[in-house]
Amino acid sequence: MAKENKLTGIQKAAILFITLGPEAASGIIKKLSDNEIQKITYEIANTTSVKQEQRSEILEEFIEMNKAKDYILEGGFEYARNVLGKALGTQRAKEILDKVSEATQQYRPFAIARKADAHQLLNVISNEHPQTIALILCYLQGDKAGQIMAELPEDIQTEVAFRIATMDNTSPMVIKEIEKVLNSKLSSVVRTDMTIIGGVETLVDILNQVDRTTEKNITEGLEREDPELAEKIKQSMFVFEDIISLDDVSIQRVLREVETKDLSLALKGCSEEVANAIFRNQSKRAAASLKEDIEFLGPVRIMDVEKAQQKVVSVIRRLEDAGEIIISRGGEDAIIV
Repeated sequence: MAKENKLTGIQKAAILFITLGPEAASGIIKKLSDNEIQKITYEIANTTSVKQEQRSEILEEFIEMNKAKDYILEGGFEYARNVLGKALGTQRAKEILDKVSEATQQYRPFAIARKADAHQLLNVISNEHPQTIALILCYLQGDKAGQIMAELPEDIQTEVAFRIATMDNTSPMVIKEIEKVLNSKLSSVVRTDMTIIGGVETLVDILNQVDRTTEKNITEGLEREDPELAEKIKQSMFVFEDIISLDDVSIQRVLREVETKDLSLALKGCSEEVANAIFRNQSKRAAASLKEDIEFLGPVRIMDVEKAQQKVVSVIRRLEDAGEIIISRGGEDAIIV
């Protein structure tokens, strides 16, 4: 699509209208501003020929962008990213969404309500007229609308459900007025203009890609600043399921340090891949005995399993700190010579 990318937005619009034909183009032009109409019609008048390949590319982009808008309206930006990513690939999906995200967010009514927490939104609209609640729910993501509907009083639920089912056309002025009032109420109880970035998970993702020296420098510095935060990060750095990334010699070394009761509890309900990594690094007799211990446990609490798994992880971290095993990372120690 290299040739098409050299065109301006006005030129693309002109070629699109030529491709669509007079009848379809006239319906779209009516919705444009006088300034846009003037620019596009001027471009149409000065376009003498358009290659079929170029027409196809611009028409394809138009269809893709409209699909992206529909997906954003249906389930939000992340939903659109996931759907388009599966269909077109991550890079192409990003290109399309970069073009339409800002315009779509401005166009979609109740954009702030769509970003707000369901519980906060419920508190704000619960005393509104059922017709107003119904209208707002129609513009929310399905899961969020469902959460709010479930929390409404039973008599109100029926009223709202009936009005949603029988709702037809609503005046844009009415929608705009309701949105204005709702935005005013929401602005006093929730901040919706913040993007969630950073946090422990983000830092862990970064640390998992650096070399061991850099990781130690950062975690040791955090231990001085905030020991509790440092411990939380350490616990997240290597999770129990990551045992499969260890080599067999390292797993055998870990097993010598872990108590059998902790190991059997840690393996309860884990993936077959993780269990096999443990079993193959034991003698046949020890593996059979461990399997019996796991079966003998019966139902156990998830919390107890997680505690046992964390004990195993603590052993792994201790052995790595002592230099007895190596956890492969994305940095220099990803390759061992």
